[in-house]
Amino acid sequence: MTRGCFVAGTDTGVGKTRVGAALCREFAARGLRVAGMKPVATGAFRDGPAGLRSGDAVALRAASNVEAPYELSNPYCFEPAISPHLAAADAGKAIDPARIGQCFHALATRSDVVVVEGTGGWLAPIGVNATMADIAGTLSLPVVLVVGLRLGCLNHAALTLRAVRDARLPFAGWIANAIDPAFTRSADNVSTLASLLGVAPLAQLPFATGDSALPTLHPRAADALLAAL
Repeated sequence: MTRGCFVAGTDTGVGKTRVGAALCREFAARGLRVAGMKPVATGAFRDGPAGLRSGDAVALRAASNVEAPYELSNPYCFEPAISPHLAAADAGKAIDPARIGQCFHALATRSDVVVVEGTGGWLAPIGVNATMADIAGTLSLPVVLVVGLRLGCLNHAALTLRAVRDARLPFAGWIANAIDPAFTRSADNVSTLASLLGVAPLAQLPFATGDSALPTLHPRAADALLAAL
């Protein structure tokens, strides 16, 4: 039976791709067949005859060891770096969670684990009266929350977890990612987050500049996550 997780974030730019790719590498290093998936992506680039490609999706695929058509890994890909609902409307398309579910199941038939990365925050709109939460609900996967450590993260994390629970989806844990080198009282904030979220973080990731990627997630964190899945 395929296992999987939905990597959500407290906001955009908090390190979801960094975490998702690290999870893919760690699971692959354990001999598991792992596929990464980015259901909806904006801010894509044109890759010659291949057409639009998402940097996030490319990173997840590079960290995976399951070969699959690009369209399964990234069913909705838009060039403008704007909210998904605006990008889809401009392209004359509708983002259909059911289609995303079909792509996920096609990946799942080839894999032991599928790591799915959301776009933006939990309630980022994808269409009229639809958000990323609808995609997570369609896939019914345990949620891994990436918390970007910066001012405001306490409120964002607590609200996101409340929304995840309101959606009746399992909470697999959270990861603290240092994204602001000037953020003070980081350790105190992580302690407060552990209290607010009811569990210690699976991992705390150090600040990294540019496109620096985490090679793998710490094995203990991966063990805990696999157990939760």
